[in-house]
Amino acid sequence: MKALFIGGTGLISSACASRAIELGWELTLLNRGLPEKYPVPPGAEFLQGDMHGDPQALHALLGGRHFDAVVDWIAFCAEDIERDIELFRDRTRQFIFISSASAYQKPPAHYRITEETPLENPYWEYSRNKIACEDRLMREFREHRFPVTIVRPSLTYGPSQIPLCVGSWQQPYTIIDRMKRGQPVIVPGDGASLWVLTWNADFAVGFCGLMGMDRASGEAFHITSDEVLTWDQIYREAGRAAGVEARIVHVPSDLIIAHDPAMDGTLRGDKSNSAVFDNRKIKSYVPEFAPKVFWAEGIRRAIAWHEADPGRCTIDSEANRKWDRILEAYARAFPE
Repeated sequence: MKALFIGGTGLISSACASRAIELGWELTLLNRGLPEKYPVPPGAEFLQGDMHGDPQALHALLGGRHFDAVVDWIAFCAEDIERDIELFRDRTRQFIFISSASAYQKPPAHYRITEETPLENPYWEYSRNKIACEDRLMREFREHRFPVTIVRPSLTYGPSQIPLCVGSWQQPYTIIDRMKRGQPVIVPGDGASLWVLTWNADFAVGFCGLMGMDRASGEAFHITSDEVLTWDQIYREAGRAAGVEARIVHVPSDLIIAHDPAMDGTLRGDKSNSAVFDNRKIKSYVPEFAPKVFWAEGIRRAIAWHEADPGRCTIDSEANRKWDRILEAYARAFPE
């Protein structure tokens, strides 16, 4: 079985690449350059090429190759999808598009999300672009039998990421450092909304189980943990893993967004809503999918990974200043 990953060296895709190799797939990664943070796994082939470059160069690079599964980890807009349809129409038995669970209806009409939940997100352009990509691919499936499978990850993390909802994605240890210094940390709303965090290697079991599956064509799946926690529980467990008690301050999402407009999508368009995922569909297609790494274990692994090398414990000073400004504004509004 042969697979092509476009990208394949990110937080989620690297775990899936390792899993594919373990399962005996002949895996090729197509990337612009050799990655540093998530290296190409031993046993995988590396092709250097730019998916945003000359289409003829891409055709020449791939030559007469044919794959059992092609996965585009870096398609975000309609133009990317048009390129993929043209490039892979006759090169693969299955094309897997990585969408996002943030594409589901916001705010949700029902707290429990299935693959039939409507796709609608007025708050986040990223999500609307993913919806447009899904629509185009499903139209191509209906009209021309393009063999697309859609996968919608939610908040998926691994050793190198600490996925707190008001944190620094590029320098994730910042929030742990803040907790250890006794500084307050921000949780949106009242901290009671429900959320799901998924370990990347658990995700990879479900994902790789779909690879090469003909009956998954024309289908969409989310792949998440079954563990459901409130944001307060998530932050308090992170504090325990860091050896401290987290000093949580509940701040309305609207106030956070007023001081940091870029958070509109990730809060009102995603994490300030409750999100509980029904995983019966992926489990019916991939019975071996059974998430094993729950948050209490995952956050300890992530903190240990960072602290094993001081160079990984970098601090986002601008994020700290921004959070302090938000907390100061909140204190002025609620001086008691």
